[in-house]
Amino acid sequence: MKRHDLKSLSVDQLWTLHEEVAAVLTKKIIAERAQLERKLRQLKGGVVLNEYDVGKIGRARRPYQQVFPKYRNPAQPSETWAGRGKRPRWLAAQLKSGKTLEDFKIQPPSDRGRRRAQQLPRKQKLRRSTS
Repeated sequence: MKRHDLKSLSVDQLWTLHEEVAAVLTKKIIAERAQLERKLRQLKGGVVLNEYDVGKIGRARRPYQQVFPKYRNPAQPSETWAGRGKRPRWLAAQLKSGKTLEDFKIQPPSDRGRRRAQQLPRKQKLRRSTS
């Protein structure tokens, strides 16, 4: 059909043509999808996947480093925040009351304590091997 043919059609005729094209497209898309699913089943060895599983194939989650907490709630020491994402409610309420973020900062262990903790297992291993 040429362009000038479309321009000469009435609105009702154009709408009918639109519905026919949509119906044919729907049938072809369904047939093509069924064919692709058959091929996928052959490749996967008969495992049937739904539309949500197809997008997940081959995607592995990126490994992230563990983020240690930097702030602690003094009223509930089990509530901590690493400083990432949205501030927790307990921290937002305390900041509104006039406290600063530094008031909740977790103090890192001293270098001496950290070095000693790292050295202890080595000394124990040496003692065991010499006995």
